[in-house]
Amino acid sequence: MTAPVALHAEIAGPDDAPPLLMGGSLGTTLAMWDPQVAELSVRHRLVRFDHRGHGGSPVPDGPYTIAQLGQDVLALMDRLGLARAAYCGLSIGGMVGQWLAINAPERIDRLVLICTSAYLPPAEGWHERAAAVRAAGTPEVVADAVLARWFTPGYAEGHPEVVARYRAMIASSPADGYAGCCEAIAAMDLRDGLPGITAATLVIAGRQDPSIPPEHGARIADAVPGARLEVLDPGAHLASVERADAVTPLIADHLATLGAMP
Repeated sequence: MTAPVALHAEIAGPDDAPPLLMGGSLGTTLAMWDPQVAELSVRHRLVRFDHRGHGGSPVPDGPYTIAQLGQDVLALMDRLGLARAAYCGLSIGGMVGQWLAINAPERIDRLVLICTSAYLPPAEGWHERAAAVRAAGTPEVVADAVLARWFTPGYAEGHPEVVARYRAMIASSPADGYAGCCEAIAAMDLRDGLPGITAATLVIAGRQDPSIPPEHGARIADAVPGARLEVLDPGAHLASVERADAVTPLIADHLATLGAMP
């Protein structure tokens, strides 16, 4: 495995508060968590980060693996002096969260998994998307198709400025980074490790999510001991944006018993 990269991160909240790491969706930057910052940073040291190949983080040559993205997060925790933290991730961010909880259980205290999966075939679809993005030199070639899955039609129609913001976010992602993360999803299968997760886990799914339908979240919740599933209706893939009214308090409530970290 190649060495971890130094992830770009932004921190909000008190230095002595329990830490919460937040990893976003494929094709986004840490700004996708803007709707959560004000509320969650009151009681937590909120660490939002860009995955490798995204935003302000380095863009190493691909393909990537979910294990590499997870090792990047562990290196970030080490750099910040975080022995343990809660973790919240959406889509590929949730895949990284599962990897962390499976492979570094001593580092993850609470886990929130939003609109994500432990296994998302067919691999060929992800390889085709990666190839299209590399050939075009930009993820803009897939932006419209992706956005059609991120928000429910009613929300998209009523919030054109939000759709435009996230289209620009996808289009500005480095092609190699976006494609490398597509290949990480193609190779991912975390199902066997789910029963060994010890972190208290909340799974959130969107009833109208065509990218990762709610049955994926149900399978995770069924496999992780003691996990709880919440299905939002309405809700599509980027539920933390469209349904911030529900997602933010669900995260806060799940973390409410989180004590001070060493």
